[in-house]
Order: sequence, then structure tokens, then C-alpha cells
Amino acid sequence: MLFSWIPTASFLFWNRKRFFVRMRIEAIVADIMTVVLVGGTILLFPEFSLKQTEAANKIKTIKLPPPMVKGKISLEEAIKKRRSERDFQDRALTLRQVSQILWAAQGITEEKGFKRAAPSAGALYPLELYLVVKKVKELEAGVYHYHPANHTLDLTLRGNYQTPLAEACLGQMFIAEASVSLVIAAEYERTTAKYGKRGLRYVHIEMGHVGENICLQVVALGLGTVTIGAFWDEEVFHRLSLPKNYKPLYVLPVGYVK
Repeated sequence: MLFSWIPTASFLFWNRKRFFVRMRIEAIVADIMTVVLVGGTILLFPEFSLKQTEAANKIKTIKLPPPMVKGKISLEEAIKKRRSERDFQDRALTLRQVSQILWAAQGITEEKGFKRAAPSAGALYPLELYLVVKKVKELEAGVYHYHPANHTLDLTLRGNYQTPLAEACLGQMFIAEASVSLVIAAEYERTTAKYGKRGLRYVHIEMGHVGENICLQVVALGLGTVTIGAFWDEEVFHRLSLPKNYKPLYVLPVGYVK
């Protein structure tokens, strides 16, 4: 009986090994399918690919200022000061402030790599960050998509969408008073293709990491925010014209507090 545990331990070891091998195979198959689908689309519908390229060339791209890696207050002080703020001044943010917040949320933090400010299961990064601008110096009002790889913003919609966003958030109209709002959306398939249903949990965990990064960076910049999960998903999706597979998860209005 002394060594009766050995077969059980061996069984568990091989089962675990088989599980990770299966996960790896599924990830490889998913990558191959993506390549085949994209290649097939280009071969079968070259005019579609051309139109997509032409549309991409017309997108207005803004290069953001480089982020700072040293602030004026400590992490501990930012944690202590963080509060949910809903009363905002009618005052413009600077492009540098916006750049810093976006970097803290999803920016690249490796010198020569792709790892971001918030951890992600399998480094798959299923989250996409949108900036809804009402009043920012050097930026016109509109909806922007953040690209971490080159730290840029793409203008996707022109005009002030803060009021439509506030209406979609169950009529929480203080959102319309904030200088900007950050909207976090997820493409679940990036994570579930590898981890299955468990990947849904991993996406939501990652969203929490990103949300807290935003909250603390906002405090460090002398600004305020509040995290909002109460909204009509389809309304936010349509009003911001999000891509088909993107699901809005979190809204964070940001501005100077009264």
C-alpha cells in the first residue's frame, strides 16, 4: 500500500500532458484556419481586399506622444485616492494625458516585444480599446480605436458621441459631461479558440486588470473616472459602430473632477 499512489500520479501526469498537447494542437489548427480563410477571401474576392485597403488608407491616424514611466505620486497613494467620480468639469484633456491613459490600459511595456501593461491568458490579448472624445486638445471630437503596437489612434467616427453613449448606458447622463470615455470591447474568439469555454472567464479577468490600470493612471494624472457595466450592449455596439465580433464590456468616462 505504501507505493499504491504511483500509478495514480502517473495517470494524472499523462492526462495533464495530454490536455496541454491538445490545447496546443487546437491553437495551431485555429492559426492555420485563419490563414486559409484570409487567403481564400483574397483569392476569391480580390475586389473586396482592394476596397478594404483603400478604406484603410483613408483612415485618419494620430501618433500619440510617448508615455511616461515615472509619475508624481506613488502607486500606494494612487490606490488610496481612487474613488468613483461622476461630477466632471467642462475642461479639455491634453493629448499627452490621453496617451498615458491608453498606454496604462493596453500599451506595450517591452523594449523589443509585444507584452502589454495588463496580463493576458496565453498573451492572446482579446481586448480592444475605443476612445470616445468630447474635448481633447489636438483631437477632434469622435470615436477612436487604439492600436498598442504602434501607440496610435485611428479616427473611426467624427462628432461628439458622448451623449449617445450616455443614453446607451441606461441614461447615465454624467457620462456626456466627461471629456472622454474609454470603451473596452472583447473579441472572445481569440481566447476561446485556445481555452474553450474557460476562455470566457479569462477575458473577463483581463478586463478587470485593464480597468484597474486605467483607474490608477487617471488618479495619478489628477483626473477622475468611474467604471460602468450598466448599458444596453446592442446600443453601445451600434452607436459606436463596433466590428461584428466585438462585444462591449466596460465604459469608463474620464475628466477633471469638480
